Amino acid sequence: MTSLAWLIPAALFLGLLGLAAFLWALKNGQFEDLEGAGWRAIDDAPPGPQGKSKPEPD
Repeated sequence: MTSLAWLIPAALFLGLLGLAAFLWALKNGQFEDLEGAGWRAIDDAPPGPQGKSKPEPD
């Protein structure tokens, strides 16, 4: 029974920590471009200046 006195607060703390991490990621725009990373992973063009996949004309 004393183990529940440790497990319940630990579970609540970890749940709140996960919720805080999710809200932080949501606030910082981590979920804005869900398809872009997948397309960049299969793009076979070498990265250009400033991390762009194709260099811009001057």
